[in-house]
Amino acid sequence: MQDLGKVSSLQLYTFWKNLSVGLLTVVGVLAFSILLPFYFSPIVALIAAAFLYTVLYNNKISKHPSCMVVSYSIFFCLIAYSFVSIVVNILYIWGFIWLPPEFTFFSYPYIPSLMLCPICFLTMVVIYARGRRLSICVDCKLHYGDSHERGKIGGILEYESRLQLRNLLILFGVLTIIVWGYYKFFYIDTDVNGRDWYVFMWLTIIVFVLDEFYFIFRYYNLYLDMREINEIVTQEELRDMTAKTYIRYYVICKEYVYMNIKTADPKITFRPVIDTPFFTKRSVNGITIPEVTNIIRRMTGINNGDLRFFFGRKMMGMERNSLLRYFYFLEGKPEDYPELNVDGEWMAFKDLKRIYSYNPDKLATICVSDITRLATIMLTYKLFDERGFRKNKLKSYRPTFTLKEVKESHLDFQDDKWIRISMFNSDTPMYRVKRWFRNMTSGSDNKKANQWN
Repeated sequence: MQDLGKVSSLQLYTFWKNLSVGLLTVVGVLAFSILLPFYFSPIVALIAAAFLYTVLYNNKISKHPSCMVVSYSIFFCLIAYSFVSIVVNILYIWGFIWLPPEFTFFSYPYIPSLMLCPICFLTMVVIYARGRRLSICVDCKLHYGDSHERGKIGGILEYESRLQLRNLLILFGVLTIIVWGYYKFFYIDTDVNGRDWYVFMWLTIIVFVLDEFYFIFRYYNLYLDMREINEIVTQEELRDMTAKTYIRYYVICKEYVYMNIKTADPKITFRPVIDTPFFTKRSVNGITIPEVTNIIRRMTGINNGDLRFFFGRKMMGMERNSLLRYFYFLEGKPEDYPELNVDGEWMAFKDLKRIYSYNPDKLATICVSDITRLATIMLTYKLFDERGFRKNKLKSYRPTFTLKEVKESHLDFQDDKWIRISMFNSDTPMYRVKRWFRNMTSGSDNKKANQWN
């Protein structure tokens, strides 16, 4: 599992590049709003939004996708600015409202930053408040797993993407205060001089350029720090690296799981965590079911167990490597298997669930991720039907599940259908309206997102 602790240099570069594209797009919109006639300002913003949409789509179908949350956010900021500025100017032309010339792009002097900065700030407030519920974040989680599954790069993307959103929110907020403060207290509307244009336009451009330099230094230093402790994998190393298939097994008997309570935590030295002791690596691209079965039989010393596939994914940034999970159900009672071929002990599933709920730090992060997926699918299946409507109309009903139900279940844990339903169901405000809109735009309620192969 050592590759989970390393980061592809291309992933880190792509992450910075996607941020830079978003920031420089804002700079471009402001610059062209000055160079071109004022009435081109919303058109420039729409063209920039179309460019970002293309970037988002290309990233989605790329072999090496990365976090695009900044470009995604700026895309909506520019759409909001274009829509609001066009509507406001139309209302002004029709005589419904009155506006100073600084707000109408058909007159001189139109100052785009007076509308762009506050509109972008309000848009960023909504985006930041939604956090992980953003559609781009949900899709990323469904395709590549949560941050625990993606290892080191997952933790970096999760933390840095939130930092980038907060950075944009602060930037637009501070710029809104500056341009509006200057407009209210220092601007004289007889004419726009050089100082006015500096505050209204060039200051905003300079701030975004400086912000870009800040992130250049930040991520280059991060790259140097990770390379120093051997946590970076270069593209040359990836090309020379053989394909690997990692396999994790959860050995289950009745309502007990065989766990090692003294597994070394890869994140903190000399700190033990609870995890399955059954994991292995094969330097092959894919592995047959008979071989998977033979491996767990050798590791446990038991040949009559029932093997079942749990789920698997490609490793983000290391697409030649796969991480697979399996269940291995044993007949009888745990007392019938006092010792297996690896160190560990039988742990009651109720105790494991209690640790997961109240003290998840005692579990290995990847174990937390696996339990989360299992619990989410099982409980969502019990609560909702495939259309997302509640099976039990009692809102206070909170189901639970057992390992026996997992064994007897015919659910496909690889399919993300129930994960999607857990995020969007009849408990969601205005569900019927949102569901109708999704049906109109996508043509189906749920789409299978089996992306690991």
